[in-house]
Amino acid sequence: LQAALDQTQRQISSGRRILTPSDDPLAAARALDIRESIGRLEQFDRNANVASNRLAQEEASLGSVNNVLQRVRELALQANNATQTNESRRLIAIEMRQNLDQLVQIANQKDGNGSYLFSGNLDSTTPVTRMGGAFSYNGDQGQRYIQIGEGRQVADGDSGAAVFFNIRNGNGSFSTSAASSNSGSAILGPGSVTDPSAWDQDQYTLRFIDPANYEVLDSAAAVVSSGTFQDGDTLAFRGIEFSLSGQPQAGDVFTVSPSRYQDVFSMVDQLATALETGSTDPTSQAALNNGINAGLQNIDQAIGNILDVRIQVGSRLAAIENQVDSNGAFKLNYQDTLASIEDLDYAEALSRLSLEVTTLEAAQQSFVRTQSLSLYNYF
Repeated sequence: LQAALDQTQRQISSGRRILTPSDDPLAAARALDIRESIGRLEQFDRNANVASNRLAQEEASLGSVNNVLQRVRELALQANNATQTNESRRLIAIEMRQNLDQLVQIANQKDGNGSYLFSGNLDSTTPVTRMGGAFSYNGDQGQRYIQIGEGRQVADGDSGAAVFFNIRNGNGSFSTSAASSNSGSAILGPGSVTDPSAWDQDQYTLRFIDPANYEVLDSAAAVVSSGTFQDGDTLAFRGIEFSLSGQPQAGDVFTVSPSRYQDVFSMVDQLATALETGSTDPTSQAALNNGINAGLQNIDQAIGNILDVRIQVGSRLAAIENQVDSNGAFKLNYQDTLASIEDLDYAEALSRLSLEVTTLEAAQQSFVRTQSLSLYNYF
């Protein structure tokens, strides 16, 4: 009776029905499984917090990159104004190069744990290094995946290759450029793909036979198109088109190439170099305008790429938030189930305690009386 009373008192003081597995082996085993499930959910929440913090830092960095690129674009448009002088364009180029330095600094930013944000799996390696006008990526293209729920993982970042280096130049499908030896004043306008099935990703050369006539050659030097030209015409062939303004001269050459991957740092550097070159005559002015126009297309592609990455980061943050809510619901359910298994019914326990105390007291009194009995009392 004393042991039973002690058991009840310990249950009441702890608030738990099962104090040792032997009290209810099946219920104790089930409670252990539930506790392990709750522990996993708590670990998932800790993982989610780590991933969320890192992605929030990446989102802030990408926002800074977008602001810098928008400023570079504004400067390029400002420099493309005919009222600018060579001196004012050089001043614009100085600010543009400062923006370039800021881009490199952002790309080499670290998170709160001292790991580089944009090095992929090589988070102790400086992502971007510069040597003159060449920029190198030193990380890898991997992503670290963190488990935030049963069977669900999320990437906690993006590699610098995806953010800063794998950017299609030109309009994303093809790029146009003017030969440095051109003597005319023709300026390339933006181009587009009008028929994707006809665009064969070949490299084409637009050559002016004279100021009014041109021919287009493919990479095998075969003529694929020809025609006459007037200022402002839109030239079209093989499923693409682009405008050309100004006056070309005989022998002027313009190249159309499939878009290739380029890093954003080189894009800004080439744009600043074009501004620093300046112009002295209609021919060099055309070269400057062509360089700025090409740079603007590249910057637009870089801004679009940053936007795509930011959308992915935002989607991951939303997924983490939803998973944390789901984990919380599962955890609450597990805790309710665990409480139904382990928690003590206080009303029942207090009634049992009162009964056990009364029974124990009666037993003790009976024992005392029985102990005092002796045969000598009957002689």
